[in-house]
Amino acid sequence: MSAPSTRGPGVDEVVLSARDVVKTYGATQALKGVAFDIHKGRVTTLFGENGAGKSTLMKILSGVEQPTSGQVVLDGETVEFSSTVDARDRGISIIHQELSLAPNLSVRDNLFMGRELRAPTGVDYAEETRQARAVLEELGQEIDPTTPVADLRVGQQQLVEIARALLVDSRILIMDEPTSALSATEVEVLFGVIRDLTSRGVSIVYISHHLEEALEVTDYAVVLRDGSITATAHRSEIDLEWVVQQMVGDAYDLGTPPTGYELTAPALQVEGVSVADVENPERSVVDDLSLEVRAGEVVCIYGLMGAGRTELLEALAGRVPITGGRVLLKGEDVAGLTIAERIAKGLGLVPEDRQRDGLVQTMTVGSNLSLAALRSFVKGALVSRRGEKAVVDEGIRSVHVKTAGGGAAIGSLSGGNQQKVVIGKVLATHPDVILLDEPSRGIDIGAKGEVFRLLAEKARDGLAVVYSTSELNECFAIAHRIVVMSRGRITAEFGPDVRKDQIMAASGEALTH
Repeated sequence: MSAPSTRGPGVDEVVLSARDVVKTYGATQALKGVAFDIHKGRVTTLFGENGAGKSTLMKILSGVEQPTSGQVVLDGETVEFSSTVDARDRGISIIHQELSLAPNLSVRDNLFMGRELRAPTGVDYAEETRQARAVLEELGQEIDPTTPVADLRVGQQQLVEIARALLVDSRILIMDEPTSALSATEVEVLFGVIRDLTSRGVSIVYISHHLEEALEVTDYAVVLRDGSITATAHRSEIDLEWVVQQMVGDAYDLGTPPTGYELTAPALQVEGVSVADVENPERSVVDDLSLEVRAGEVVCIYGLMGAGRTELLEALAGRVPITGGRVLLKGEDVAGLTIAERIAKGLGLVPEDRQRDGLVQTMTVGSNLSLAALRSFVKGALVSRRGEKAVVDEGIRSVHVKTAGGGAAIGSLSGGNQQKVVIGKVLATHPDVILLDEPSRGIDIGAKGEVFRLLAEKARDGLAVVYSTSELNECFAIAHRIVVMSRGRITAEFGPDVRKDQIMAASGEALTH
């Protein structure tokens, strides 16, 4: 990746400012007098844990919400945005962290939704298709614009979200976790787009929990904690340690492999498993793969996007069929069982996309936590509310969910706490093996630490833990073993003392750091 800008602080034109911005929701003060500047043709990165106020501030700057007090200043004049359309008309656009695409519509229709191109006979679909294909190619994607969004993988959907924002002629572009589902190659393409945009004078506001990655494009850093700005600095004045210290108060790591449980009998045995590509059944996305995980062991599966990590975990959990091999759970072949039957046998999956596959957004925290364990407190046709409450209270306590209670709306929680609810839901089924696909996707460094400490704690009690990741640093968190996948096969296995370059070489990734 190319080096960040080294121009000194204070030399760039300010185009947008927040001045003493306060935002309250009832008795909760989300923002406490925030003030910072956005510079023309520069990347301003907002760092902060979940709940620090980053998204609230971005919603105010993009017209989603209005401040309780304070001012937003654009080109030296105080402005009040009544809506996102109002902000967009003034050149400010936002790419939200959670996807806001219509899965039943095509890529093209999503890109032009609400601002269709008109021809004398109606919508100019030909011109929309041409522009859609051009912006997708700019992002390195050979996606047919007429493809339904539902047929795309998560990373591709994220790029469609980005493409939609690029089609608007924005002077200021806010990116909230734009790389959370992207591969290393896709991130590099996006960073190239960012560099091109800033060279043309477009200002970028960037939010990411991938700290090292964010520092690659940052010109100015702004750190929020508990609704207040704790520090601002130019890129030339900071490093990763500075960012972490400003965010959480001290140096931070993701933990170490758990000890205290004697690794004995295999809990999970994967023997020669193959999984077919949904779009091309003659091709295998997982090819004759074998893996063994013992009770109390933590195994990390590392690989680039497309390596087959997600397909493997989903096949083990029963979400997609295997085309060959066996899946043994405590010695019993479960490959022919349904998802519910595998859960009952002691196998649970925390999916990659918690919003789509892990949570029911219309339910409460408690209802989400108890959903997978309903059988344990249903008597006849009735649900034992006392039994359900016990499961919910235990789940909130055991996975350390920060919430007002089981009756709180799931949407009221931060991303990290939502992820802990998904993990708690699986743990409520008392699994022997838990599979986690990108368990830290979209959560901050503090929440990552909490999630990994939780998994280490459960492993000490004898739970077999398998988690996949595309982040190198997470391989060195709590794993006893690191398994590297590439093109559907295991290419290497390492202990926790492996070097980064060895993992990257085994995955086929070029060394870029």
